[in-house]
Amino acid sequence: MSTPGSKKTKMIAGFAVVAAVLVMFIGISSQRYCSAEGKGSDYESIELFTDVMAIIKKSYVEEADTKKLVYGAINGMLTSLDPHSSFMPPDTYKEMKIDTKGAFGGLGIEISIKDGALTVISPIEDTPAFKAGIKSGDHILKIDDKFTKDININDAVKKMRGLKGTSVTLTIMREGFDRPKEFPLVRDIIQVKSVKSRLVDGGYAYVRIAQFQEKTDEDLSKALKSMREQNKGELKGLILDMRNDPGGLLDQAVRVSDHFVPEGQMIVYTEGREKDSKMKFIAKNAIKEPNYPIVVLINGGSASASEIVAGALQDHKRAIIMGTQSFGKGSVQTIIPLSDDSGLRLTTARYYTPKGRSIQAKGITPDIVVEMVELPKESAVKKDALHLREKDLENHFESEGKSGPADAKKNEKKEDKAVQLSQKPEDNLKNDYQVLRALDLLKGWELIKNMGAGN
Repeated sequence: MSTPGSKKTKMIAGFAVVAAVLVMFIGISSQRYCSAEGKGSDYESIELFTDVMAIIKKSYVEEADTKKLVYGAINGMLTSLDPHSSFMPPDTYKEMKIDTKGAFGGLGIEISIKDGALTVISPIEDTPAFKAGIKSGDHILKIDDKFTKDININDAVKKMRGLKGTSVTLTIMREGFDRPKEFPLVRDIIQVKSVKSRLVDGGYAYVRIAQFQEKTDEDLSKALKSMREQNKGELKGLILDMRNDPGGLLDQAVRVSDHFVPEGQMIVYTEGREKDSKMKFIAKNAIKEPNYPIVVLINGGSASASEIVAGALQDHKRAIIMGTQSFGKGSVQTIIPLSDDSGLRLTTARYYTPKGRSIQAKGITPDIVVEMVELPKESAVKKDALHLREKDLENHFESEGKSGPADAKKNEKKEDKAVQLSQKPEDNLKNDYQVLRALDLLKGWELIKNMGAGN
């Protein structure tokens, strides 16, 4: 039979054992933590990871799937590095390979994480996002009812992708908005046509590169050849439009540049930690485009591959760069396939222009800064309205020439007809302020050259 004293003694002894165990546990934990902190050992960090995984598997309220835990951990590792490194589960990896071929189901938006916010790099032309008026620099606050704070790129892409005809609502905040605005969108099959082209003002070529895909270089060659044939074998100049071009394949950027950069000259080079990350890309194509003047258009939506082309042509003084500062994505992502059909998109290098300029977080600075200005569609009428002419003055003299009121009316009708023609869909370039300024520059170039030849 135990006495009150003996009970008290056993209780104190019990507390002492518990305290000793706690001290031992805390001591071991602290020792392991200090050791990991002090040595920074990879082995001990991995041991910490396996310890956490074992605790989750044993004690989490529900049974946890091991592969899901591993995928989550890998994704966490990569997203902690930079906005462009990510883990791609098998389904995402498969979609990524489809993207480079130019066809997928979704909205048509290139996105990135900028200053912690899900940001539109650029909408892709002729897609639901483009037609709805989503712009480069827009912040996507919500996808349907889910806030995008702390979302990773892969999850955001998954939520925006989907079957043709299905709906999704993006909540957008834009500079100039008083409050966020909802954009209801209907998904479609996004067929991205990499290259569009046409002749403007009888002899000047306009080429639009929307994205660098597997056949961009091939499509560009065909477009330039076709326009030369249409214009009796030669072009007066080229407007190369890469505004809102989010980039794409590095090798295609090099091949596009190779049309214009002199043979044997540097196009771009990369620097990274591994030997394979240190690469130099030299112009090899012996057949070059004639030395006609080129104006390259860029803006804040021009990123990655489009910046490589702009930087190369700028450094070699082969083109005048016009527009606004580009996005500034100067890093190279390597796609690494894994054993279970998943993949890594890992930043392995930075790229540099031929003169050694890093574009990362800086972008390409235009030689001539031209902001985008919205021109009214009835440009011919509006431009006249902006200028005071002699005929607008009260009591102005009429012309003493042969043309009378009837002729004036005829001329008015001709002008009206010209205005109507300029409103055709294929003539939208006539209302594009930056394209008009680029064309003015090319024409001025031609004029000065001819004046020099005359002397």
